[in-house]
Amino acid sequence: MTAVEDRSVLTRPTPGPDLTLRHGHRSDQVADAWLGDARAARRPLAVLVHGGFWRPDYDRTHARAQGGALRAAGWTVVSVEYRRTPGAPDLAVRDVAAALAAVPEALADAAPAPHNGSMVVLGHSAGGHLALWSAAAAPAPGLLGTIALAPVADLDGAHRLRLDGDAVAAFLGGPPQDRPDLDPALLATPVTPVVIVHGDEDEVVPVKTNDAYARAHPATRRMQLTGAGHFALIDPLSAAWPLVVGALAVFNG
Repeated sequence: MTAVEDRSVLTRPTPGPDLTLRHGHRSDQVADAWLGDARAARRPLAVLVHGGFWRPDYDRTHARAQGGALRAAGWTVVSVEYRRTPGAPDLAVRDVAAALAAVPEALADAAPAPHNGSMVVLGHSAGGHLALWSAAAAPAPGLLGTIALAPVADLDGAHRLRLDGDAVAAFLGGPPQDRPDLDPALLATPVTPVVIVHGDEDEVVPVKTNDAYARAHPATRRMQLTGAGHFALIDPLSAAWPLVVGALAVFNG
């Protein structure tokens, strides 16, 4: 691990959310929520989909630094959890789709006017894959756009690179050719805008893994951040973080 890939955000003590919502009856069908100030009521809901290569060892707690920082910047934020069962990818995509559909209403029931009724989805790494998949295959009501942070946007390319010990095959339970319906690079172009933000020094998901997605969906906006690694994009203490917040601010309306 080099100095670029600073993973401290994954374990840094961070205050918890304001409340936790449910989008199902299972323990992983929950979402953390941070309630923004008066600015948030005029803005979309920011929904986070965490990464971790779809593995059960990584849950939404490592996204709490993001949630708190975005709330401080004037956004209401929800960080969704999903089942991470190796070889059962349909559980993950089903949970993410259900969360994006149900959480805004649950949040509105818990807190008055926490956002303007629309939504922007931000997914990191494997969460970026899930965000891009949902934008194409199960877009949420009120979706304004998707910001994919260092995403696994091309399952076939990531599989050929054997990222994180062949994480794609572990997630899918086989080669990606068997599940083209889960590969964002092979799906229809999302109706709403997609922004991909990626650091040029990412050693976990190399920036070149976006190329096939961008070729398939040429309207995609790509932001390549000089000197940024994989985890800088979710770390409010990094130099890359203001650029991530700036990408979200485009959807302010």
